[in-house]
Amino acid sequence: MEHPAPGFEQKIVAPDQLAARVATLPRPLVFTNGCFDILHRGHVTYLAQARALGAAMVVALNTDASVKRLGKGDERPVNALADRLAVMAALECVTLVTWFDEDTPLQRILDCQPDVLVKGGDWPVAKIVGNAEVSARGGRVVSIPFIHQKSTTALLEKIRRL
Repeated sequence: MEHPAPGFEQKIVAPDQLAARVATLPRPLVFTNGCFDILHRGHVTYLAQARALGAAMVVALNTDASVKRLGKGDERPVNALADRLAVMAALECVTLVTWFDEDTPLQRILDCQPDVLVKGGDWPVAKIVGNAEVSARGGRVVSIPFIHQKSTTALLEKIRRL
């Protein structure tokens, strides 16, 4: 017996369909991006804080190849893109989730035209990709300070030690 796909998978949008889906979303629209390889408390806290800055939120994930180019280690990502997309889509605070294979999410930012561009506290606003483009349109660019000092890299190191 075949099971229907869970409803949250409808939140996963291919890049070529993104602009059309975003056009139907309420504003202000928040955009953020990252690897989100092994989701932890730091991630979900950050995502909830980002979502609170608008009426809807799009999250763009690095493809597996894009993660590898970031130099996080040969074994990264631990979770394949399809799995990371599904986990992200299941989060209540995420409206849509997509992906990018380029080294930066700039094209997805241009596709979305967000009102609020958000990254974590390790990113100063001046270095956030898309800052100039979003600011030029009158949007806000926000770096959210970390509340929970967690990292997937540290988590993987702990697992290896055990």
